[in-house]
Amino acid sequence: MSVVIKVGMADYKVGRGPDKLLTLGLGSCIGVTLYDKRKKQGGMAHIMLPKNPTPDKPTPKFADSGVDLMVKDLEKAGVNMRDVEAKVVGGAQMFTFSSSNEMNSIGYRNAESVLLELKKRGIRVVAEETGGNAGRTIELDLETGSLKIKTMGSGEKFI
Repeated sequence: MSVVIKVGMADYKVGRGPDKLLTLGLGSCIGVTLYDKRKKQGGMAHIMLPKNPTPDKPTPKFADSGVDLMVKDLEKAGVNMRDVEAKVVGGAQMFTFSSSNEMNSIGYRNAESVLLELKKRGIRVVAEETGGNAGRTIELDLETGSLKIKTMGSGEKFI
């Protein structure tokens, strides 16, 4: 029997199949999942901002320290990062102003920062759904690696 492990805002969790990881309310935030299909282990982080202004105090709130903390926990659990695949979801522009442009939005910057952190670590991104203007909820099945995305007003899909 699987357990659904909830990942709060500015948090991350790691686990193994048959459990599932779930985070709600991704607006401009990014949900990043890391998954090792051979070991059926993975993690999910709910990232709020691009860069930690105090690197000596790591927190999952930020792309740089959040990805780093999750990677370290997965490595402690025996996961080899060369076997990991990442999926990145979120980064919506929730509010539009007449002077706003998507490249300056916090959602866009969050997505870019997470992708950069994954690239620095050599982690392959196999799926990405970022941008737009709708909130999302994601659930990672740690048994299969399938990621369910529920988008406000658009239903659900799997990547």
